[in-house]
Amino acid sequence: MASIPVLTQLLTCPRRFFLRPRMRTGCLFLWGLAAQIEGGGRAEDCWTRFRGPNGAGVSNATTVPVQWTAADYNWVIDLPGVGHSSPVVWRERVFVTCGDPETAERMLLCLHADDGRTLWRHDFPSKPYGQHASSCYATATPAVDAQGVVTTWTTPEAVVLIAHDLAGQEMWRRELGPYVGMNGSGASPILVGDQVVLANEQDDGRFLSRIATGTENPDAPVGKGSILALDRQTGVIRWELPRTTALASYATPCVRATPAGTSELILTGTAHGVTGVDLATGEVRWEIPDVFPERCVGSPVLAGDLVVAGFGRGVHGSVCVAARAGKSGRGDATTLAFQVDKGVPLVPTPVAYRGLLFLWADAGVVTCLDAASGKLHWRERVGGGLLQFADLRERTAVRHCKKRRCHGRRGLQRF
Repeated sequence: MASIPVLTQLLTCPRRFFLRPRMRTGCLFLWGLAAQIEGGGRAEDCWTRFRGPNGAGVSNATTVPVQWTAADYNWVIDLPGVGHSSPVVWRERVFVTCGDPETAERMLLCLHADDGRTLWRHDFPSKPYGQHASSCYATATPAVDAQGVVTTWTTPEAVVLIAHDLAGQEMWRRELGPYVGMNGSGASPILVGDQVVLANEQDDGRFLSRIATGTENPDAPVGKGSILALDRQTGVIRWELPRTTALASYATPCVRATPAGTSELILTGTAHGVTGVDLATGEVRWEIPDVFPERCVGSPVLAGDLVVAGFGRGVHGSVCVAARAGKSGRGDATTLAFQVDKGVPLVPTPVAYRGLLFLWADAGVVTCLDAASGKLHWRERVGGGLLQFADLRERTAVRHCKKRRCHGRRGLQRF
């Protein structure tokens, strides 16, 4: 079965949700595709976290259309709010979050994949707070497994993790302290074995004032950042790794299998750069601290023994690096295989696929590189938009823009 690499930007259309269950719940419109998973779900029925298996954005689905028509949708539903989070899938259940832009109330919905009907819904009262104008109150993607679904909600008062079983009953709830972030939050929880992992990196207002004005504001708020692993069954914190606070990272971590047969969490952020953390103990194994002077928004991905991640400022990416996993030290030829400073994404996460590395810049430029060396194969402008999908084998691209039109290099279709 061939795999299909997927590039995405913002993942849930405001107030609209599309599913194509003709592929047996394995394909969510443009982004949710079949996943290789553990824990009792068949691969074609599950898409369990942000960007699918290990955050790679690669699916084994073979029936995703390159061009979309009205016949490709079995159902469309209206959501009760706006969400930038991704849907996740466990067998016949689809989980999606959204938030009311006026009241900041958040919602978690469980939908049936065959027809879109609501199986259950939970609402979480909140109140409006300041964040980036392009953000919303449902930014983190849930994580799901055979036991249920885990969501995180963030306000200035508290970061909260909540676990529900598949029937919608709350299993546990854990408050992790206040959150400081001028743009809001964005990192999603992941489920790894019997642990829930959350990267809770926050802003240092003094650092922000130095970047913006060159002068430090000593009264600016400073967040308390950390990486946490919680027991999947109970929500009890197993370990917590404090993180130096600089700029809040919106990157969701991935997991690397080491040559020794152990697992390590891969993290990216301004203060610590690229970090490998022992998944069982929370101990730092290696770190390349000086590679991201600005904010990390897109998430890290693995390309063989390389960790690919980037940073940027404003609405553009600055530099994307390929770090040598397991190496510690300054960001030089010893620790970095290569870096890219043209056509670099800020928000979209890269895709590594069959020896190739694909970068989709926010302005709509797609770059294809050799994943091991960084050698340029091709770079083309395909346009921007809210949602973007690429069949990278045939170098075709589709995008979903604010006018709800689908643009393919082979033509233009309305949906």
